[in-house]
Amino acid sequence: MRSEEHAGWERDFPVRYLLVREDTDGEEEGVLWGRCAEVEGLFMDPPPLPREVLTLRGCPRESLLVQAVADSAPPVRLLGDGMLSIEPADPSNGGPSHFWDLEDTTVLAQWPTPGDPGRVDIVVGTGVREDDHSGSKRLPPSPRFDLWFPSIRGDSPSGGCRSIDGLFTPRPQRPTQPVHLIGCEPAAPLLALLSRPLPQEGDPITLWRLDRHGRKTAGYRLDLDTVEARPSVLGGALIDVTITDPGDDRPTLAARTVWEIWSDGVPTRPNQWAQFDAEGRSEWLDLTRVGPYGPEGLSGGTYHLDGQHVTDRNGLLLALGEALLGPGANYGRCLDSVADHLCGGPCVVPPFTLVWQHADIARHALAGHVLHHRSGRSYFEVTVDLLREKGVTVVLR
Repeated sequence: MRSEEHAGWERDFPVRYLLVREDTDGEEEGVLWGRCAEVEGLFMDPPPLPREVLTLRGCPRESLLVQAVADSAPPVRLLGDGMLSIEPADPSNGGPSHFWDLEDTTVLAQWPTPGDPGRVDIVVGTGVREDDHSGSKRLPPSPRFDLWFPSIRGDSPSGGCRSIDGLFTPRPQRPTQPVHLIGCEPAAPLLALLSRPLPQEGDPITLWRLDRHGRKTAGYRLDLDTVEARPSVLGGALIDVTITDPGDDRPTLAARTVWEIWSDGVPTRPNQWAQFDAEGRSEWLDLTRVGPYGPEGLSGGTYHLDGQHVTDRNGLLLALGEALLGPGANYGRCLDSVADHLCGGPCVVPPFTLVWQHADIARHALAGHVLHHRSGRSYFEVTVDLLREKGVTVVLR
């Protein structure tokens, strides 16, 4: 953070947040819109989406989705969160694209497509969220339906279908919850926004959380479509700003405790992330992007991975980063990213030895996390194989 962003703040309480308009007029660090003492209402667990029933018509039997749902023993029923896209079958013809998020998807039934034994119809229960930025509601000519479920195929399409029954229905809007910027010192751009007589096109702003050293840690995108300002409860020349419709994709309640720990700076004690559930660990993993980095291309030596708390994927990635680069460090947010780290950069690269203590905890905890695009092996097995393929000597204890 630039030192001038702290200058002139002579108050008994610190600056905890910055409002920054990113990538404006070539400004690499963005334009400062304001400094705030606190924010209230930022953390929120969104209510679950209403459950709906969709029928995926004509899924190719050779697709990974059908192989997992219909052709495996036992068949996969819990697909989890996923995504649906509808695009032109022939991209050269143009036409709009549409995207939906599918939340907590469960397979309810499946059967061969009538008249086409090479395809399968799959009925699912799911929560459906349409991307508001998909544009026109008009379908492209000869649409192609693609489905992504990370539980089956990571970041690649899991399969597709010919059509979907129940997708194009009206959906109620969930109520929004405001966010309050407390003790805000506005800069000129924010003052200009507040002087507008009526709400205009939204101004996307990043709300950055600062640690006690003034380093940016976690950022959240705010849409300043509708704002209200008043004198601050903290007094002085400060104001409090209410954003009445900031969006519902907010940091979760689990993030609040994680952010508080990181507000003291990058953690220096190992296993501080272990107290959190999978959601809290995911937030911790997000914050490790600001953590320490190792020497460029350091190789050789022996490293010890403490596997006592590796009970999920995020725990595995956090323990690996901690073993190689220290507390608060990041060695990748997914296995593809781990593979990139193993190929070079400011990190430890093969050859080296990794002694994995309490490896059986991860082996058993991740046995059900099967990667179908990796020959049906578990997340634990794939991780060990990846490390060994890249030249790491892995010792399991």
